[in-house]
Amino acid sequence: MYGDWYRKEYKAGQNSQGEQSETLLSDTESSDSRQKPRRSTISRCGITVLFLASLCVAAGLGAWLGSRWHIGADHFCAAHASQYSPIRKDVDITYNVIRFNGSLLKENVYRQDAGPDVDAAWASLGVDYRSVMIPVDEAAKSGLLADQVKIADKYGGGFPANMEGLHQLHCLVNNGHSLLTTFADKIVDQNLLRKSLYYNFDHYHALGEGAFSNSDHILRHHVSHCLDIIRQQLMCTIDTGVLGQVWWNPSWPEAYVDFNTQHKCKNFDAIRQWAENHQLPKDIPFDFLQPPQEGDTIYEHIP
Repeated sequence: MYGDWYRKEYKAGQNSQGEQSETLLSDTESSDSRQKPRRSTISRCGITVLFLASLCVAAGLGAWLGSRWHIGADHFCAAHASQYSPIRKDVDITYNVIRFNGSLLKENVYRQDAGPDVDAAWASLGVDYRSVMIPVDEAAKSGLLADQVKIADKYGGGFPANMEGLHQLHCLVNNGHSLLTTFADKIVDQNLLRKSLYYNFDHYHALGEGAFSNSDHILRHHVSHCLDIIRQQLMCTIDTGVLGQVWWNPSWPEAYVDFNTQHKCKNFDAIRQWAENHQLPKDIPFDFLQPPQEGDTIYEHIP
């Protein structure tokens, strides 16, 4: 009987322990089930906050890079599309939208017949500026060769050079940019294509100045040289803009090409000012240039 009672008590104890265990297990599972959603919610919130923070950082970085790109785009374009020279380093080159004056019949001062006012207008563009000095450490980057003409060390050294853009304008307008009064000074002259136009030629030929002081044979070569320089430059920097058309003549409308078009142009005046400020002295001593050194190339003919 005792054994039966013990077994009953034992079973009762087991049942009680089992119930307690089940209760504890149930409480634990219930607790876990209550805690899991909380951790999941916290985790989702963290991810959301992290995502939003990353988005804000990315947006801020993008805005900063965008502003920097806008500021540096002109410099990048100038560096990518132009031959290096100290001008790129010294001048803040920018691009601006300019509408060309493409009128056929309404002439500006640059298109008028030969005379002092026209010559002065062309001269104001800087076409008769003297050479500049390119430092030795800038020469190779600027496309100059080591055996080209140099300035004597006692006068500061470096390479005498002329700005390409002003030479190209010289081919249209006035330029006397040789260092010394030599044969080269006469053939590197002024205004050649404009002055050689049939309605201007007699005027400047009679004056006999600059290129017109040379023989007609040399003058012809000078004019064709200028024409071909401009051809090459126009091909090198080919304009990809387009010319639209407009209507004219109200009584009988006709289509006509509109040459008054927009262009992206460098800030010419700032570049011209650099060339003006960096001119070599007007009067230079006879020994200003360093004589050719051993190994320097001396051409048989003008290249």
